Amino acid sequence: MSKNLPDTNYAVDQLRVQTYTNGIIGPSLPMLGPLANGGTLITGTPPGCWGPMITPSFQGGHEVTQPVAIQGAEVGDAVALKIQRMRVTSLATSSGVMKFVEGRYNGDPFVAKFCSSCGTEHPASHVEGIGEEAIRCDHCGAEVSAFRFSHGYVIVFDQENQVSLTVNQDVANGLAGDAPEMSALPELAAQHSILSLARADMPGVAAHMRPFLGNIGTTPAIDMPDSHNCADFGQHLIGAPHRYGLTREALHAAKTDGHMDTNSVREGCILICPVKVPGAGVYMGDMHAQQGNGEIAGHATDVSGETELTVEVIKHLTLDGPILLQNLDDLPPMARPMSAEQRRKVGELGARWGQHEVERNGPITFIGSGEDLNAATRNGLQRAADVTGLPYDEVLNRATIAGSIEISRLPGTVRVTLLCPMDILDRLGIGHLVREKYQLD
Repeated sequence: MSKNLPDTNYAVDQLRVQTYTNGIIGPSLPMLGPLANGGTLITGTPPGCWGPMITPSFQGGHEVTQPVAIQGAEVGDAVALKIQRMRVTSLATSSGVMKFVEGRYNGDPFVAKFCSSCGTEHPASHVEGIGEEAIRCDHCGAEVSAFRFSHGYVIVFDQENQVSLTVNQDVANGLAGDAPEMSALPELAAQHSILSLARADMPGVAAHMRPFLGNIGTTPAIDMPDSHNCADFGQHLIGAPHRYGLTREALHAAKTDGHMDTNSVREGCILICPVKVPGAGVYMGDMHAQQGNGEIAGHATDVSGETELTVEVIKHLTLDGPILLQNLDDLPPMARPMSAEQRRKVGELGARWGQHEVERNGPITFIGSGEDLNAATRNGLQRAADVTGLPYDEVLNRATIAGSIEISRLPGTVRVTLLCPMDILDRLGIGHLVREKYQLD
């Protein structure tokens, strides 16, 4: 048994996780648990993206939970994560379009920051005052953040009514003075609150809240920055000059595409993830309060939050990347199951033309990732063909007339959704999840 894998003979039925990984995810990290197959996992997560980005000690762009071993999960299996509850705990956050500060990183500002004044790599730092020069190196006192806003905003939340509003500079300055509390940073979080920068270029914009997790899944087969566990961000690891540089082959074999920024990974959905290390190593973070398709600005509203989910091991379902069973409201219209009345009408239509067999099927979504949207789409389609055994061209046809391609994130994460025959879903071991999720007979 690996020294980082807990004894699976002593699984617990419920586990609460409030410890984090400082930007790295991989098999070298010790796992908590194990959590029993069917058990409940509860997490409190700090914001992703901007907080870790402006904290030079971080070696990844997020602050995700310590991974959890799942009893019975072996390499080549899959783990279904059934999200029961999700709640934003931050009162406010800040986000926007980023730009890099040259001379403060080695190849990748998310991964390899250093102080340009004293040369310390991943220096400890602190906050002095507010504004874009507030992040200071502990060793020499120089301003040290590798990131700036080219356009930013501060936004406050009403969790009960699921609405939010961007604020003006005076309000932003006030929030910056109490930034960790307004961000609701968990006790053990190590990041600085992005509210300290107080960038408020877009006041008065009201927006719906619809929280989801941007980084959730299973541990990759090698250590890597948590924000780079995907193909589009991950491409920056290929040939990188820092310690996490990889070959293209190593990246694509190891990653699990946990960082997918897919806005339908929210309360009520089921996410089915590949197991690439013993115990699976389930982790999560990077909750967003809201985001449209595509995360066009590069970053959305990263918040602290609480998530509760249950786990189910799916034996012998070998996946390269995640499968998502979206909420009915999130499914593209062409992939929504037909009502009983619609199915009756389809039967009548078939009888008029002599087509008496009507396929029983259910919706399934494959996450595809790649260097750009074209590559991501091809990847998602190929994953659908590989997993289901359907011919690739049939997958194209199904996704065209009974499915959809949707953007999850620019530059290269998509959702490939199609209606799949139930006998195939049963053979994969997930037919019961699809029937339960969509109330199919």
